[in-house]
Amino acid sequence: MLKHPYILLLFLLYVPLIAWYIWKWRNSNPAIGVSSVRAFRKVRNSWKVYLMHFCFALQLIAIGGIIVALARPQTHDSHSTSRVEGTDIVLAMDISSSMLATDLKPTRFDVAKEVAQKFVNQRTDDNIGLVVFSGETLSLMPLTNDKPALINAISAIKTGMLNDGTAIGDGLSSAVNRLTSGKAKSKSIILLTDGTNNAGDVAPSTAAQIAKEKGIKIYTIGVGTNGSIQITDPYGFSTTTMETKIDESALKQIASLTNGKYFRATDAKMLRDIFEEINALEKTTLDVNRIVQTEENFMPWIVLALCALGLQLLLRYTILRRIP
Repeated sequence: MLKHPYILLLFLLYVPLIAWYIWKWRNSNPAIGVSSVRAFRKVRNSWKVYLMHFCFALQLIAIGGIIVALARPQTHDSHSTSRVEGTDIVLAMDISSSMLATDLKPTRFDVAKEVAQKFVNQRTDDNIGLVVFSGETLSLMPLTNDKPALINAISAIKTGMLNDGTAIGDGLSSAVNRLTSGKAKSKSIILLTDGTNNAGDVAPSTAAQIAKEKGIKIYTIGVGTNGSIQITDPYGFSTTTMETKIDESALKQIASLTNGKYFRATDAKMLRDIFEEINALEKTTLDVNRIVQTEENFMPWIVLALCALGLQLLLRYTILRRIP
């Protein structure tokens, strides 16, 4: 395939070039008048004459190689229509201070980020957004298929970015707002938290009702164990003890209302398995037209032109060299 096929019209230059060469050849040789050519009938042209014609052919090949290179020959590795699994998903992650608890090693927060990044990597054909919340909420990434950017955003999340607390309702509301711009028929939220709603302006049940009305499914994940937990500050200087309790009834109600599912993870393996299960559950079929890669193929034609020109010059200034 040629990107600029109209460039091939330059091959019309061959017509005047060949006509000029024939005219020049016929009129450049000296002549003498004789009464008969019978004596010269057995005289053959020198091999150098044919070599001069070959040099002209090499010039035409060099010009042709340049013309084809300018037309930009290309090869498309694949151009196909396929059916793929794709959906719009928003990750809503709790980043309150209790996520630094060490009942999941090394901390709840570290394990949550790890499994979230792996989940993003597996969802190659989805648009995924990112919302974080604690005492307030922050929408970090809109729906995007840019997986490296999303993974970097997850990696950069830190506890203490927002006022402490657990505003589950506000986090869900922000996630719902992100999904309203999505084009996929299937939309879902993955809510990950380790506490009870104790901050924010929107009740979790209200946010869940809005999600239901918009056809958004919510998967809720309760992370960690209930009771006293040890929390080490991000710099490792101090350790404190605090009481945590996951509001399982509220999380179950949110999931049930939106036709989602509730999960409970009391260790790192369970959390990884939960994301694997969600990855298998949340699928929808899309028709996608894709061209994977375009490869430029002009270089062989440039090489051909240079080789032809180089050989022509070599012959011209060695075997066919003329003495002034």
